[in-house]
Amino acid sequence: MSDEAPDVLATEAAGPAAVRGGALRVGGYLVGALASAGSAALLFRHLGVVDTGRYVTATSLVAIVAALSDLGLTAVGVREIAARAGRERWALAQDLLGLRIVLTVAGVAVMTGLTAIGYSGLLAAGVALAGVGLLLQATQDNFAIPLIVDLRLGWVSLLDLLRQLLTVGAIVVLVLAGAGLLPFLAVSIPVGVIVLALTTRLVRGGRALAPHFSWERWRPLVARMLPYSLAVAASALYFRVSIILVSAISTKAQLGYFSASFRMIEVLTIVPGLLVNAALPIFSRAAADDHDRLGYALGRVFEVALIVGAWLAVSIAVGARLGIDVIGGARFHPATGVLAIQGVALGAMFVSVVWSNGLLSLGLYRQILMVSLGMLAFNAALVAALVPGDGARGAAIGTAAAECVAALVTAVVLFHGRPKLRPSFRIVPRVALAAALGLAPLALTGVPVIVRLVISTGLFGAVLVLTRALPPELRALLPGGGAGSR
Repeated sequence: MSDEAPDVLATEAAGPAAVRGGALRVGGYLVGALASAGSAALLFRHLGVVDTGRYVTATSLVAIVAALSDLGLTAVGVREIAARAGRERWALAQDLLGLRIVLTVAGVAVMTGLTAIGYSGLLAAGVALAGVGLLLQATQDNFAIPLIVDLRLGWVSLLDLLRQLLTVGAIVVLVLAGAGLLPFLAVSIPVGVIVLALTTRLVRGGRALAPHFSWERWRPLVARMLPYSLAVAASALYFRVSIILVSAISTKAQLGYFSASFRMIEVLTIVPGLLVNAALPIFSRAAADDHDRLGYALGRVFEVALIVGAWLAVSIAVGARLGIDVIGGARFHPATGVLAIQGVALGAMFVSVVWSNGLLSLGLYRQILMVSLGMLAFNAALVAALVPGDGARGAAIGTAAAECVAALVTAVVLFHGRPKLRPSFRIVPRVALAAALGLAPLALTGVPVIVRLVISTGLFGAVLVLTRALPPELRALLPGGGAGSR
């Protein structure tokens, strides 16, 4: 790879590459998630109740460190690097790497100390081991930025999937060996070394790998990205606030129903980001010097996100009973309607993420923060008003309504004063028609859920094909489909 490689962002190949890359990342994530679910069942049975609690506690504490040590650094790094040229971009990557290392090491050290005080030495040792794995992953994430900016997303997907599969394999080996708690918490270390080594090999020669440690260089970057970091923190609280409110003002049963549906949705909330973020380098390059192209790219990604989001929302509504049966069984059947409503929130999230990435590409971090804080407050107020009278269902309605409003508000903020970025919405009624017909199998109560899902997807796809709603980038993924991008 050379410094000229990111010029792919200025070519007609960028759009199809981003769509294919987004599809690969989503597919890889789902495969890895399924494998991880199987290994988790094996792991928890092996550890037993007590050690499972310790394992989940340690990994949760490290996850907090991971969230607080990133807070948008990777996303801002992709945006800033894609918008720059030459050696300046990789000097910035070195600055980001140094900052991420310092934040991660400090966070792990503090969390290890707090764990030793509040829990036990054994758990503190586990947090420290998992923290080393986190540091390796943070470094690998930074090294992978050239792959993302160059739209070499197949490699990014493969590395992500390899991390998940290696973790699963290591857990299986340790279970067969009868290992105790600490080796399982240390699994991320050898896995991290392998994935980091492979990433280094892929990008070596195209960027400097040594981190920079300079507060003078970090200070303007931190000041610029602080609003976005706070927005990321607010977004992380979005669904959690709903759970806290249900726990505080409703019954334990309603909390259980909402939590069961939330667990299903939580696994899927990462999908909009994986799909849409694949186009962030294109957005960022176009935002710097070509708003016509940025508007075109936003429009195309909006169409893809709307179709995928609507299909997922319809599929969740049709298959909600099956999902609840898998998660909790017959006792959780009252959560079926709750899950169907939360599917609407997930569908709206796909569109919201497109417009948020548009704001990010333009460097409008303060606007993102204002929208995030406003929507967090609106969601909390709406859920608090609806839960007393309608329990988990009210919380789901409030969350879905807030997510739909968030998509609308983010679009208004993005398009205000920027008419070139406003896409055509001619696809919206076509997708709405496809969604309406896709819900028709709900009436087939005597038909197995799987069959209803197949019929629903068939109807949804048929309407898109007949109304010519599929954008060329999606048609290119179909057998015999053509491709076209600006």
